[in-house]
Amino acid sequence: MRYCMLVLGLLLHGLLAGAQAVPYGHNPAAGHYQAVRGVRLYYEVYGAGPPLLLIHGNGGSLQDFKQNIPYFAQHYRVIAVDSRAHGKSVDPGDSLSFEMMADDFAALLRSLRLDSAYVLGWSDGGINAVVLALRHPQLVKRLVATGANFSPDSTALTPALWRQQQRGYQENKAHPPTDPVRKNDWKVFLLDVFQPTIPLPVLRRVAAPAFIIAGDRDVITLEHTVAIYRHLRRAWLWIVPDSGHATLQEHADEFNRKADAFFRAKFISSAAH
Repeated sequence: MRYCMLVLGLLLHGLLAGAQAVPYGHNPAAGHYQAVRGVRLYYEVYGAGPPLLLIHGNGGSLQDFKQNIPYFAQHYRVIAVDSRAHGKSVDPGDSLSFEMMADDFAALLRSLRLDSAYVLGWSDGGINAVVLALRHPQLVKRLVATGANFSPDSTALTPALWRQQQRGYQENKAHPPTDPVRKNDWKVFLLDVFQPTIPLPVLRRVAAPAFIIAGDRDVITLEHTVAIYRHLRRAWLWIVPDSGHATLQEHADEFNRKADAFFRAKFISSAAH
């Protein structure tokens, strides 16, 4: 009997492990392409309920949300997307901007016949979430932005990151790559070297309630994160203790619960100005 129970336990463990191994970013059962604005955006859909758009960071893909999608898919229709020039969303163009990507996401939501959605973005995705709310306010119900910045200089980035980016640019600008893969990587890299350049007072135009998050050891300076919060009309702020830039991965369970609570809150407090 003990042997049979042991075998059964091992089988169940194997089945559960297999059930958890969802190939996010490469899941034919959930994946779709949508032609928008000259590119084919790849996205995956999980769960049912109010729509929730997930936007990853620079150089990443929707796979970055593998610790978040299972939680949110219990209550939301999760739409996780590969941004233009990232993942499976191939972009043949030679330029890239946050405004361009925000317009892509707006076109995607409209193509899915959604009048609005909750939006959660990490790093560049957080920037995109706010830019989407600025350019297409009717589409954003509420937004969560973790590790976002609105200027590309050392007032927003930690000195180490800013120096690293500048060194990479100076060492390679005279000989930009020509093969397609490295050329795309260079375009994505340049996005963060020169952008975004959004004056913080512009953030007062954001109508959607916002939840601004950063790690206490983030590559975005604490002063800049607090300034973002203070320039938003309706916002929550969370500085995550013992966390770097990857708040949604390093503290996934707490992050998921707090973001969900923000989306569900009946009353959104106003930032103290």
